[in-house]
Amino acid sequence: MKSFTGKTLRWELREGILELTLDHEPANEIGSEMLAELEKFAAALEALSSEASVCIIASARKHGFSAGADLRELYHAAAPLPEKERLAGVRNFLERIHKVLNAIDAAPLVTIAAVHGVCFGGGLELALACDLIVADKMARFAFPELRLGLIPGFGGIPRLKRDLGNAFVRDLLLTGRSVNAARAQAVGLVAQLAGEGEALRLARSTAAQIAKFDPGTRIAAKRFIKPIPYDELRREIDIFCELFMRPAVMAGLKKFVDSSDAMPYLP
Repeated sequence: MKSFTGKTLRWELREGILELTLDHEPANEIGSEMLAELEKFAAALEALSSEASVCIIASARKHGFSAGADLRELYHAAAPLPEKERLAGVRNFLERIHKVLNAIDAAPLVTIAAVHGVCFGGGLELALACDLIVADKMARFAFPELRLGLIPGFGGIPRLKRDLGNAFVRDLLLTGRSVNAARAQAVGLVAQLAGEGEALRLARSTAAQIAKFDPGTRIAAKRFIKPIPYDELRREIDIFCELFMRPAVMAGLKKFVDSSDAMPYLP
């Protein structure tokens, strides 16, 4: 399937470049609907990779790349359930999103996240599954999960540890604060910094350069430089599930859901 248009995202393969565009109001929150469409994308990736050299993941939403997991949906789905069913539901969701992000991480093509605006929580975890992050100067990155008594659950910490020094990883995780694109580039999270509104253009230019190289060599280089920390990723799911069952987490989610702020996920 060279092109697809769903309710939360779309993709198109054109001239060897695959573009996946997130487009879910208000800020590309990742809930059950987007997850189902991301699973379709992951399932199509192997076939698409035979014709594409590069995949660019970008956003059509003005607020940014993605605000992360759909916490309102998560709360409303989990709150009425008995503990055992609540745990089974959250574990199932995490295992499904991990499967998708692992497929993107291991894809035999180069993946580029073109980021603007908000790139928080699960949105940052999606970007971290990509090989390169190209960000415009107004982008901001954060793991705000500790505010809810949680850790990132979509694979963010093992992937961030793989790519960066521990000082920055701990700062991002333990403070919950956001960092701007300039600092993100300085520590190595962002590969290229673009002018405001120019991230997708720069990602496309980078994709055109990458497409010139031999596919076999490109794949071998990626596999050598970017091992996937499967054991740590599985452990992250276990820790998230343990934390999720604490009463303080449901209280934090309820506070988030009841917030009257336009964008309560902003650190």
